[in-house]
Amino acid sequence: MADRDHPYRPEMTDARLAPTAAVEVLDESGAARRVEIAGEAPLTLFVDGREIVTLMTLGGQPEALALGYLRTQRFVQKIEQIRSVRVDWERESVQITTHGGVDGWEEKLAKRTVTTGCGQGTVFSCTIDSLYAQPLPAATLRQSTLYGLLGALKDFNAIYRSAGAVHGCALCSGTRVLQFVEDVGRHNAADAIAGYMWLERITGADKIFYTTGRLTSEIVMKVALMGIPVLLSRSGVTQMGLELARDLGVTMIARAKGRHFLVFNGAASLRWDARPAPQEASAQGTYSRAAGE
Repeated sequence: MADRDHPYRPEMTDARLAPTAAVEVLDESGAARRVEIAGEAPLTLFVDGREIVTLMTLGGQPEALALGYLRTQRFVQKIEQIRSVRVDWERESVQITTHGGVDGWEEKLAKRTVTTGCGQGTVFSCTIDSLYAQPLPAATLRQSTLYGLLGALKDFNAIYRSAGAVHGCALCSGTRVLQFVEDVGRHNAADAIAGYMWLERITGADKIFYTTGRLTSEIVMKVALMGIPVLLSRSGVTQMGLELARDLGVTMIARAKGRHFLVFNGAASLRWDARPAPQEASAQGTYSRAAGE
């Protein structure tokens, strides 16, 4: 039985794959070289025997990915509903078994939207319907904290440095990186973070979500559903992503690298305690695209 000291966890496999593989290539001089490339494998998610979706993934945290997908798509409301999560790479599947089934499958699966997520993401109508159910908490973020976090994040991205071709997402508290996940798509990495938070009973109210990828409406949705009020990226922003961030009250900071960043939404939540302050930046001219990146 679950209690405060030993919260409930489903029965789970630990079926992670190696994230990279070595291959032989020729460089620009015709010399043979051995390099690492990112892995990619299909993982079809079944809930109580019903096929839901096929995800393309590195396979580094397949159980957390499956749980996070169910959480951010709002198929399952509480982790206590899930009996087991079993990954079988020979069958390229993850079988999720619940305790009492899931109500309203037909309604939940009735409408789906293919998004711009790497490898094409999917958002179901039940996800969109629940976006406004729980307002996000007000955020306060110090400029110095932002700089410290960007410095700390330099120690991660190990798979990207080795093989490229992946995105990374991180759950952060202040300048600390609590969990960093890399996958072939940023939406997969985000879902794995959501699954990790679910398993560890971590709330999002005082957290920052970081991604190496662009901030689309899909990523804003996932972060809002995790209850995280601050979204940070080294990449850019889409128009629909920005509109949704404004609507939901997500502080959106992008093109963040080194000591450069652009605040697209939620400027009132930022405390300018490190130079240059806004008026000094204005005196130096506006950020160029290169500076923002």
